[in-house]
Amino acid sequence: MPYRKKLFAALPLSVAFSITCACGPVADTRILNLSDTHPPVLLGVETRDSGTLILHFDKSTEIITMDIVPGLALSESVCQETDIVLSFSDSQAPGQEYSLEASVRDEKRNSMDFLTSFYGFNPDIPSLLINEFTTQGSGNHPDLVELFVLSRGNLAGVAFYQGTKTVWEDRFVFPGLIVSPGDYILLHCKPQGLPEELNEVSVRDSSGGLDASASAWDFWLDGGTGLSGNNGVLSVYANPYGAIIDAVLYSNRTSASDEDYRGFGSADTMEKADELAETGAWTASGDLAAPEDAVNPEDSTSTRSVCRNSLSGDTDGKEDWHIVPTGRYSFGRQNSDEVYAAQ
Repeated sequence: MPYRKKLFAALPLSVAFSITCACGPVADTRILNLSDTHPPVLLGVETRDSGTLILHFDKSTEIITMDIVPGLALSESVCQETDIVLSFSDSQAPGQEYSLEASVRDEKRNSMDFLTSFYGFNPDIPSLLINEFTTQGSGNHPDLVELFVLSRGNLAGVAFYQGTKTVWEDRFVFPGLIVSPGDYILLHCKPQGLPEELNEVSVRDSSGGLDASASAWDFWLDGGTGLSGNNGVLSVYANPYGAIIDAVLYSNRTSASDEDYRGFGSADTMEKADELAETGAWTASGDLAAPEDAVNPEDSTSTRSVCRNSLSGDTDGKEDWHIVPTGRYSFGRQNSDEVYAAQ
């Protein structure tokens, strides 16, 4: 069952509103001031630099109490129209998950208590490409996704989704790791639970496990049960609530496969496809994304991976991809341009 969420997770703990009324004789009209009885709504959180956090609300709001864990020393809180800008005297740790519990109220004294999270600002996000993947894994070669590093940076807080950041089945948030151009990052999507399956944050060849690579940085999706075989989305974001870095839409369906979801088979998959198209992360041939726009993984196997073409130029479309012949999967090393099935 996909995990459906907003751009960020915010749990309202309690709400209160202020009602002012004046009563007269029954013959007169009772006056009830209901001009604004709704508490503030938190629309999102944003980290623009290591010393600032911005809370976006639907109306002018002030903070009554606030607690951040791990602690950050607050130096200033400024209301700017419907935003609250928090400045800290110490820096956020890049990629660190922080919890924020606060009480806020609006000008009518309607109040809300909420709990949300944010991730420490990372000023050094690397450029990344989804470079190779298998969705038809086997017992010896489980589902696997490879990222290729285009520019130096810190992976801290970078988030991989099976799905998108708004509708997803699995998520992996990378720990801090400095990567360089030409590095390969492998995310194993169906771990066996072996003790040697280690997330490599310092030594590149320290992990064992199926298809671990001595030449790549290996990471293991805790609790992962594999990727959707023939119909899904893979995506990478600067942080779990941040800007999209790269994505792939794949499907073996057609627009005629069903009448309700434009052929995508479910509202969730259709919504994910539309999200990629709307953000410019995937190219749609028409006004709306269609299954025919996707990479077709049907001819792939556990050793016939879906590979990015070495000369594709990253057009964010299916033309960037092909399926390699049997045994030519290349996780942790340069992709093969041999073609078993073109897109």
